Amino acid sequence: MTLAKFTSIYFIFVGLLIGVIAALPLVFPDKQLFVNSFWVMFGFLAGITYIAYMLVAIGVKRDPEVGIMAIMGSIAVKMIFCMAFVLIYSIKAKGIGLVFLLNFFSLYLLFTVFEVYCLLRNLRHQNLK
Repeated sequence: MTLAKFTSIYFIFVGLLIGVIAALPLVFPDKQLFVNSFWVMFGFLAGITYIAYMLVAIGVKRDPEVGIMAIMGSIAVKMIFCMAFVLIYSIKAKGIGLVFLLNFFSLYLLFTVFEVYCLLRNLRHQNLK
């Protein structure tokens, strides 16, 4: 999968997530579903996922033999930056609540599953050649 194709699919995925997130408070108006800085968290995770995929694409294009190392490295970099985000947020917010944990980990898992799905599609095309 080329970077341009990934970018278009990624923006469709992000748009669908934004649509679902915008609709949830309308469906559950009396519940607090999101933290105050939810869109900062969303933008951070969306950006770091896109950067991680770009690192993999560059690594695989440069040397396909070390593509797995590029994949593992990008996932590790993403996890380190996300752990730093949680640390900084917990220091600033003075106590992480359950809503933040649910927001962060649901977004992290959604973006990671999407990234792994796209990476596996790349590996499948390489195996067919």
